[in-house]
Amino acid sequence: MTQNIVQEAESQVSYLEILNRVDHAVWVYDFDNQRVVWGNPSSLEVWGAESVEELVSRDLSCDVTETVSRRLLQYQSDFIENEGVQFKEIWTIYPNGVPQSLNVIYSGILLADGRMGMACEALLASKFDSDAIRSAEALLHTSVAISLYTSDGEPLYKNPAARTIAKGSTGNLKDYFASTQTLQLLNNSDEDEVKTIASVKTADGLRWHDITARRCHDAVSGNTSWLISEVDVSRLKATEERAQFLAEHDVLTGLPNRNCVSVQFQNRIDGVLAAGNRGALIFVDLDKFKDVNDTLGHTAGDNLLVEVAKRFSQIVRGKDMVARLGGDEFLLLISPSNNAEIEFEKVAERIKSEVIKPIFLQGREIQVTPSIGISLFPENGRDINDLLRHADLAMYHAKDMGRNTHAYFTNDLSDAVSTRLNLESELNTALKEGEFVAYFQPRVDIQSNKITGAEALARWIHPEKGLVSPNVFIPACEASGLIGELGKEILSQAVVAQRKWAEQGYDIRMSVNLSPMQFNEENLVEEIVRVVSEGKGNPAMIELEITESVLLGNDQCTINKLHALVECGFRIAIDDFGTGYSNLAYLHRYPIRCLKIDRSFIQDIDVALPIIELILSMARLFKLDVVAEGIETQDQLRELKKLSCHEYQGFLFERPIEYAAFFDLLAQNHHKMAA
Repeated sequence: MTQNIVQEAESQVSYLEILNRVDHAVWVYDFDNQRVVWGNPSSLEVWGAESVEELVSRDLSCDVTETVSRRLLQYQSDFIENEGVQFKEIWTIYPNGVPQSLNVIYSGILLADGRMGMACEALLASKFDSDAIRSAEALLHTSVAISLYTSDGEPLYKNPAARTIAKGSTGNLKDYFASTQTLQLLNNSDEDEVKTIASVKTADGLRWHDITARRCHDAVSGNTSWLISEVDVSRLKATEERAQFLAEHDVLTGLPNRNCVSVQFQNRIDGVLAAGNRGALIFVDLDKFKDVNDTLGHTAGDNLLVEVAKRFSQIVRGKDMVARLGGDEFLLLISPSNNAEIEFEKVAERIKSEVIKPIFLQGREIQVTPSIGISLFPENGRDINDLLRHADLAMYHAKDMGRNTHAYFTNDLSDAVSTRLNLESELNTALKEGEFVAYFQPRVDIQSNKITGAEALARWIHPEKGLVSPNVFIPACEASGLIGELGKEILSQAVVAQRKWAEQGYDIRMSVNLSPMQFNEENLVEEIVRVVSEGKGNPAMIELEITESVLLGNDQCTINKLHALVECGFRIAIDDFGTGYSNLAYLHRYPIRCLKIDRSFIQDIDVALPIIELILSMARLFKLDVVAEGIETQDQLRELKKLSCHEYQGFLFERPIEYAAFFDLLAQNHHKMAA
């Protein structure tokens, strides 16, 4: 077999007889079969073979590394595409495991069957020092692409890695770089070394390469040239771009996020203003979105946000922008070309009509509505932060107007916020300086007119304004989160008052209000117990008044807190009964001991008499005490006596008064009852 191959090769190329007589090694390589198909006598010494037949029989694929294999395929392709091309390189082969470093000239040659082979002409590289040989090996095997180009960008040399990357074996740098700016960077630089990350055209398409270009001299011609080394960093670049995207976009909806708004929205605003146009920043908050999360779960809430985001994206035009600020808050930037006021109204109305469309989640039809705040530029500002703050204020004003509507920012809104912030600051100071004091209004037995208890009510003694109405500071405390601190302060004063009166022989029950917001506090029960304990009070003589709204929803956490308070000895009363949830059937589910009929029924007692009778009947059924609030006339008192109401309180008997005055009133009432 091998003899036939040799004979066929020798008959095909008669000049091989001449090559048999040359002193340096020459052999022919078959790319496809990875074998030597002919070699002259000098090549046998290089390959450590006893005969041509033995050399031809060797399967060289066993010793070919991945790098060398790719290099050989490059040669084969180049020989096919470019007739007469030659390559000169230092190679190291390992015949019988012994390294042989060679200076080789490679040329294309057709084999007997017409396939492309390779003629190899080699000289032993023994004259080369070890560093030169190792350098050549490193250039061959490294994954770093290394190329040498003329100053005009024409290729002079490419190592195997560089040849693998490029589309062909030749190509000017201007065709290799995807952007002309990269070549300009090299040509315009005064430095001998330039580092950059650039997009390049490769056999695999556009890739990102970390490129180091050093200005040097070609060792052959001596001309100025560029030595370029490059590493593919496309994955790193993609990771960086992804990280940048995530930093500027909301992961859930893919919309720009708050970080992106400050830059991109500002740029857009600047462009609109520079063109002499107007625009609007529209702040959208989804009404009662929390209810969706609480009832269907956060996954359903996320799906709702994704759907709403899609609808917003369909509302805006190409030049407009939409972002998600977080939670259920969205931001739209609208810049119409003309008829601005009409366009702003149209967009606001479309937002409402799109958001309210039903969304099906977990087999249920869900509807949410938007509260929309609008700030205009340049009228309400030119800076994104100012416009955002103004749109936010307008949005909250829309919520105050009843939700599912839109409102424009006005200076009055800003003034109101400034007033609220000043009030909150004063409230913080008032709590620290002890400006809040407890006033007490008597609770009276309706038949005997004996004081049976007192309700502690918060009063603010302002150092400059004097007595501030609770209608002013109670809502502000709730809005600012200070209601819990205020509640504990009044409870503390009430506990001390009750204890001191008891020590004087007047052991009456003390009622203290709890805000619905206090039930959001995880440690509410523990804090109440602590305050009463520190005041050395008796929980059995403390009645905690709650509103019907606390019972709304039959929340198990609220039920647990109420039962825990009762187990600690406290009584629970429902204040302003009849104006809230008013589900009397719920009374047996909660540990309620007392109902306080709201003053609105007393003020219109002729009309509300049937309701009052119903409340009293239900109270007797559940064995609850009943207190009528807001008694101001003798006629009101007489009607309640006829209905056998238990207790009352109101201006008819006494207004809320400070501690010392109440003590005097208590003493007088006691002596009067004793007489």
